[in-house]
Amino acid sequence: MGEPVGNNEVAAALQEIGDILEIQGENRFRVLGYRRAAENIRGLDRDIRQVWQEAGLAGIPGVGEGLAPKIDELLRTGHLAYLERLREKVPPGVVELLAVPDVGPAKARAMWERLGITGVEAAEEAARAGKLRDLPGFGPKSEARILAGIEAFHRQRKSGRTPIGVALPMARALLAQLRSAAPGIERAEVAGSLRRWRDTIGDVDLLAAAADPEPVMAAFRALPQVAQVLLSGPTKTSVRLRTGMQADLRVVEPGSWGTALQYFTGSQAHGVELRELALRQGWSLNEYALTPLLPSAGAASSGAVRHPAENEPGPAGALGPAEGSRAPRRAAPATFRDEDALYAALGLPWIPPELREAQGEIRAAQQGRLPRLITLGDIRGQLHAHSTYSDGKGTLAEMAAAARAHGYEYFAFTDHSQSLAVTGGMTVEAWRRQQAELAMVRARFPDLIILQGAEVEVRADGALDYPDDFLAGMDVVVAAIHTNHRQPRDQITQRAIRALRNPHVDVLAHPSGRLLGEREPSELDLDEVIRVAAETGVILEINAHPQRLDLNDVHARRAIELGVPLCINTDAHTPGDLDLLEYGVAVARRAWATPEHTANAWPAARLLAYLGARH
Repeated sequence: MGEPVGNNEVAAALQEIGDILEIQGENRFRVLGYRRAAENIRGLDRDIRQVWQEAGLAGIPGVGEGLAPKIDELLRTGHLAYLERLREKVPPGVVELLAVPDVGPAKARAMWERLGITGVEAAEEAARAGKLRDLPGFGPKSEARILAGIEAFHRQRKSGRTPIGVALPMARALLAQLRSAAPGIERAEVAGSLRRWRDTIGDVDLLAAAADPEPVMAAFRALPQVAQVLLSGPTKTSVRLRTGMQADLRVVEPGSWGTALQYFTGSQAHGVELRELALRQGWSLNEYALTPLLPSAGAASSGAVRHPAENEPGPAGALGPAEGSRAPRRAAPATFRDEDALYAALGLPWIPPELREAQGEIRAAQQGRLPRLITLGDIRGQLHAHSTYSDGKGTLAEMAAAARAHGYEYFAFTDHSQSLAVTGGMTVEAWRRQQAELAMVRARFPDLIILQGAEVEVRADGALDYPDDFLAGMDVVVAAIHTNHRQPRDQITQRAIRALRNPHVDVLAHPSGRLLGEREPSELDLDEVIRVAAETGVILEINAHPQRLDLNDVHARRAIELGVPLCINTDAHTPGDLDLLEYGVAVARRAWATPEHTANAWPAARLLAYLGARH
């Protein structure tokens, strides 16, 4: 049977079933069911084989009694007969075409059935030869977009990077199991780009502190997620996980934890600036210690020198002290049990990991200008969520109960509008039925301000899906682009701007339209969109779903610079989706956002006044 099947293999099998069914034109709810199960299994913080051994498969969200037997078969035998039968009908290479931007199931099937194309390479050859444009529903522009999508597909594969929504749960599970298997660990944490909350990850970096590293290394090598040990030494082990990702574990002495955590968190550019600062103050900084460059006879003879680990900060300046000044000399290298002590020794406050990208954070720290970054606890509600009235899986009451459980003051239902048929978008009549049901839900949750709005589709010409007089009656209007993402730059930009200039639009959702690892951002001119949002007062969303993380940190920071309010929403389709908010908060932190910059961190009265002034 080969290597045991794990989370990634199960998720890939269910995803492939959903893709094949979609190519075959099966019911969209059946397709979405397989994809939802795959997504939830990919994000599990446990090894699915443990869940299986505990007879808990049916309890995984999206799996239930219907899919549990298929997963059981796959885990028992390494094969899934149903998937193998589907593969006989639709070649795997045709399914792979769905990973190319602008190739949906209809186009993949047309290329396969009419031109015999069964893979990305064959599709690229056909596009370059001008053979796609004559297929029904294609044309020269579609052919050009597909070719551009294939190039993006190759770039994504070449990068070898994993979306944070896949990597972070996996890394947390590794750490939890490592702590359990190696009791000698005093401290352990995710490091590298994961700790900085980059949206995609190369390798997983883990750091542990233990007096004896060998038992920790042995426990790490034996974890069930490990498929192959690449190298293992006294303080570092690298493994290939069953998902295909590489994970590196380093073990350090507890006394060096702070220095090592700072070093292995990165970024490289931040580390270079920090080491340059140390040099200006007379120190050499590496992953283990802060070492004096030269001995100081006066300090050595006085006996009055204090070790920086005793929380004595070094001097600070613009990027170091004044010319000719030196930090007090220490007779021996200084180690730090905590990061804040290391930063303090260099005359700096602790700098949050999300800011460590050499984007001015060290200078801001020296000048006392580091922002009080937003936290999960600052969020008072969400302005973009769905229910069973469109494509959500939670009823109004279930979603409201989840919002109250998160301690929210307010919560907005924004189900999809009518033209987005694939989501079961709401007609005006359905919106009125929801309005009546919401009256009962409000009575049941009197301590939660429940808003009714809609995620309104921005059509290809920039018009909105509902008439203005209808939009005027909504508590919150979230505009979004879900179709025709490959319009030319000027066209899609003007489309978004027309929506921003509608006086009833309050929020622009997931502006770039990207799906990490699946779809490249549109050609939208986000600088222009942000400028118009600043002019109109429209709030820009950071969509916290880990597949989106849109706006990204770069554009969110630009929005802050221009005074555009942000809001961080999970775009929740189930009650459990509300837990994804940490991903969006991390994007906002990387953008240097504070509660003041974030509309859904405002008190209810302030937010409602802001929304009310727009209608």
